[in-house]
Amino acid sequence: MKGPRASGVYVERFGSGPDLVMLHGWAMHGGLLRDLAERLSACYRVSLIDLPGHGGSGPIDDYSLASVTDKLLEVAPSSAHWLGWSLGALLAIGVESAHPGRVRSLAMIAGSPRFTAGIGWPGVDLCLLEQMASNLEQDFSGTLKRFIALQVFSQDNARELTKRIQEIIDERPVPDAGALRGGLALLRGADFRPVLAAFQKPVLAILGAQDRLVPKAVAPELLQLNADMEVHELFSAAHLPFLTHPEETASLIREFMFRQDQG
Repeated sequence: MKGPRASGVYVERFGSGPDLVMLHGWAMHGGLLRDLAERLSACYRVSLIDLPGHGGSGPIDDYSLASVTDKLLEVAPSSAHWLGWSLGALLAIGVESAHPGRVRSLAMIAGSPRFTAGIGWPGVDLCLLEQMASNLEQDFSGTLKRFIALQVFSQDNARELTKRIQEIIDERPVPDAGALRGGLALLRGADFRPVLAAFQKPVLAILGAQDRLVPKAVAPELLQLNADMEVHELFSAAHLPFLTHPEETASLIREFMFRQDQG
């Protein structure tokens, strides 16, 4: 779809089986996760959702965590596995925090309960996000290009990846300015470490060793928070393992969720 976005939440559905909800990252849309959704659809009924104000989903006036999660739950199954990439992982944790019981298991791809660096916690420099927020108002296109460059950093085929990402992004309307500001505010301010520490559901984290946004140093900190969590580090991956290591990423997710469904 390239035309005007819908007034509500846009969702694509694939396959059949146990329900799986998938959420994309900041400034993107669900199309970037489509290949992964199709790989998983052989075993799962996948709901691939565009976040409010992104892709085909209409904007919302209040981009608070409560408002965003409420909009997502309007189209999400009553109980499902949830998979989030980057900002999507943060929001999936928020769904379980605000609505216990909706999340059967959580898979995070290049995700973290706290995106920004802090005392004893590795992450993105807060100044970088502040600069992005400032630049966004003046040069959306340039800011997005720089953000994509951060995600493909260290990859041998970075130029090819950048072109592919841009082509997918161009399939749907550009993100709403309010949604971009609201998403950055969530990335800057959300801290779900206590939520993840108390999480009673199975959790999988897939990290890229070359990721400049969610660094590999997060891995031991995640296990400190929740020793039952499964953490996998893909050595040559960065922030987009589902594009650079598609089958390995899909296999880790399938095996993780299969164990939950058999339990």
